Amino acid sequence: AEEGTRTPAAIRERLKPGAPFVAAHGSYPQDETREKWLDRYAAFAIASGAIPEQAYGARDAVSAAVNMLSPEQDEAGLRAAGFHGVTPFYAAFTWRGWVGYA
Repeated sequence: AEEGTRTPAAIRERLKPGAPFVAAHGSYPQDETREKWLDRYAAFAIASGAIPEQAYGARDAVSAAVNMLSPEQDEAGLRAAGFHGVTPFYAAFTWRGWVGYA
């Protein structure tokens, strides 16, 4: 996916060969389970004390306006951008982190 490669490729071009790059951001499945993940997002916020209407509003805003890639797409984008040794190192709910080397 071009959108998942363009930014990492621009970053890799600026790094010395072998330099580590850490990426951490929201990333969750974009398949038929996407809506379930968004519902979990709202449920977690409510369980943490958020007002339900606000939590569901945030859920809908994320669904409509935030262009997320799946973890598989994110990892593939780093590899396509020229990073090697790409390894996931962090996962917490909808957050993921990878390290790769230029």
